[in-house]
Amino acid sequence: MSDVGAARQFGTGPLSRASALIYTLLTVELLVLLTAVPGLVGLVLLDRHASNVPLMAACLLPAGPAISAALYALRHRRRELTELRPAAAFWRGYRANFGGVMKIWVPWLLLLTVLGTSLGNFSAAGVPGWWAVLQVVIAAGSTLWVANALVVTSLFAFRAVDVARLAAWSLGRFPAATLANACLLVVAGGVTLIASEAVLSLLASVLVATLLWNSRSMITEVQQRFTRQ
Repeated sequence: MSDVGAARQFGTGPLSRASALIYTLLTVELLVLLTAVPGLVGLVLLDRHASNVPLMAACLLPAGPAISAALYALRHRRRELTELRPAAAFWRGYRANFGGVMKIWVPWLLLLTVLGTSLGNFSAAGVPGWWAVLQVVIAAGSTLWVANALVVTSLFAFRAVDVARLAAWSLGRFPAATLANACLLVVAGGVTLIASEAVLSLLASVLVATLLWNSRSMITEVQQRFTRQ
């Protein structure tokens, strides 16, 4: 085999592709931790008490743009070992999507703050038990919605109101993806309860990659139906 042929083969085999994926995941993980670390430190130090719910929400503010940038970087990752630029893709996505992400991330955090505070003080409120169930359902549904919204706003250039509509529409349009994301939400919640938020943050790139994989049908349809080819 000639030197030119060997050069063309390098970085394109199965082992190289696996190495490229691992390298990308590790790089994205480090960048997520870097961009979200101020909030993560505060979140880990706070007690899990109803009075701290607003502070917890404030600590989660940096996580939205970080997750969005991770989605962008993983979506645009190169498969060849010799063409990896995950850090550049991450920062490009972070800068491009910061404003759009915060338009959906902040309202969602405000909603969770209201629901979390209400549930934390539920026994003192003197309201029926079904109200607590309804609030849990709303919290879970809004989290599934924001997962879709993060994917859409990270990969496409839509107005915030259109992102909100597409995210809500996708919940019913792609039930398999919604169920898969619900399972992902259960896993994330279980890790947080059993271990801590710090352990969950160490799995950020894997969780984001799973979310992106679950959303591939939604991404394809949004691209085909709502964007110019």
